Order: sequence, then C-alpha cells, then structure tokens
Amino acid sequence: MKPAESSKSNLIAPVHRLARPTIRSRMSVLHRRKARQAVMFGLTGASLVLTIGFLALLLGFVARRALPVMSWEFISQMPRRGMTEGGILPAILGTVYLVAGSVSVASILGTATAIYLTEYAQQGPIVKFIRAGVNNLAGVPSVVFGLFGLAVFVKLFGLGVSILSGSLTLAVVILPTIIRSAEEALLAVPKSYREASLALGATKWQTVRYAVLPSAIPGILTGCILAVSRAAGETAPIMLTAATFFTARLPQSMLDEVQALAYHIFALVTEGTHPEAQKPIAFGAAFVLLAIVILLNLSAIIIRAQHGKKE
Repeated sequence: MKPAESSKSNLIAPVHRLARPTIRSRMSVLHRRKARQAVMFGLTGASLVLTIGFLALLLGFVARRALPVMSWEFISQMPRRGMTEGGILPAILGTVYLVAGSVSVASILGTATAIYLTEYAQQGPIVKFIRAGVNNLAGVPSVVFGLFGLAVFVKLFGLGVSILSGSLTLAVVILPTIIRSAEEALLAVPKSYREASLALGATKWQTVRYAVLPSAIPGILTGCILAVSRAAGETAPIMLTAATFFTARLPQSMLDEVQALAYHIFALVTEGTHPEAQKPIAFGAAFVLLAIVILLNLSAIIIRAQHGKKE
C-alpha cells in the first residue's frame, strides 16, 4: 500500500467511528419522539372518548327516564291536575319568548359595541379596560344577574315579573358572549378589505357596512346562536324576573309572567307536591331542553362549515 493511501484510510476510519454513534443517537432521538407522539395521541384520543362518553351517558340517562312521557301531546298540551298530567307547551313557548327577546336586544347592542371597539375606538388603555370588563362580566354568576334584573327591571323600571324583565336580564347575561364573538369575527376580516374600500373613496361607515360586516356575519351569527343556547338553559336570572311555577293560560303580552323549561324542571324537582308523577315530566322537559340546545349548537357548526366552504 502506498503511503498516501494508508494515510487516507487512517483518516477515514475515525470518521466512520464518529459517524456510527451520531446515526445511532439520531435514531434513538427519533424513536423517543415517536414514543412521545404515540403517548400524546393516546391521551388526546382518550380525552375525546371520555368527553363523548360523558355526553352519551347524560343523554342516555335523561332519555331513558323521559321516554315514558314523550309524545306529541306532551309537547303540545297544557299541564293538567297540578302539573301531574298533560304537557309542557307553556314552558316551551315561554323559553322561546325569553330567548327571542334577549337575543333581539343583545345581538344589536353586542354587535354595535364590537364594531365600535374594533373599527372606531382608538386602541389604548381605555379600550383594554373595557375589554377586560367585558371578559370579567362573562364570569359573573348568573344569580347576580338575576338580582340585578330584580332590582333594576322589575322594581326600578316597574316592569314587574314579566317576559320583558326576563328578556332584558338574559340580554345582559349573554351580552359579553356576543361582544367577544363579534369582535373576533370582525378582526378576522382581512385588513386589505378595508384598505381597498377606503382607497375607492368609501367612508368609514360604508366600509364597515359593505366590506367588513358581510364577511363577519357568519362568525357573529355563530356567537349569537351559542348565546341562545346559554340563555335557554339559565334558571337563576328568570327565576327572579320572569318565571312562574304554574299558569293556566298562555302569556298575552310582554308584561305577563311565564313558565320556562329550565325553571319548570327546577320547580318540579324541588317544589312538586306529587314527586312520583312529576319526576318523569321533569325528565321529559329536560330532554326537550337538551334537544333544543343541541340543535342550536349544531346549527352554529353548520353555519361555520358553510362559511368555511365559501372561503
């Protein structure tokens, strides 16, 4: 062997000896990453199965106890014999009235507030303070809103225990949700839309109305539907401002008190005089309320999916 070749082989040998541990270490790192990925995938999958399991268990528990009373008559008839027979029509209509009234007020105020905060207000400490206040308002217990509605709408404004008082109280409850969802929807609209509209000579309001709002409407509607789901399930605010234990007639005006599904369930379970006969009715009302909330949430998902396809 020539001296040059021997020296070359002497140089290559250490390189091979150094390369082998490097490859092995890379393979071990790769195996560790795959192992971590498998563990995290298993944990997230188990969380999903656990969540769906809890939901299925809840639905099955309520549905099994509601089946004996579920029928068209149960949904379409008035209660009879001290709410031991008949249906829950007044509670269903009362829930619809309260939710429709609250969303009508909160959607307008919430969207207008979000437009001002995102499009007109100068971003600074005051706006940050307002946003922090809105976020904190979303975490206030619902019974506090009920006391507020009782003091302001029922007593101060003289509206009494009525649909109007309950609707205004629920509007305050869901207002933070609508403001935040509307803000997120408006901020998601590309800045280029605004710049192009202003470049064409449009005013600020014309830009918001014709360029920004049409793109943000699906997100705003999704927030409103989710707020409806929350309003439909609230008990404490309407217990103090709108709901009654029993009524023999349907409400005739916005100043009448009304039955509602959430309070109806609470009243049957806690204040019912014939628990054996009224407990299945309570489970039937709970099943109807769950069905309404699930349908509303599904509609929000559908709206979001359709908006995604258009984009």
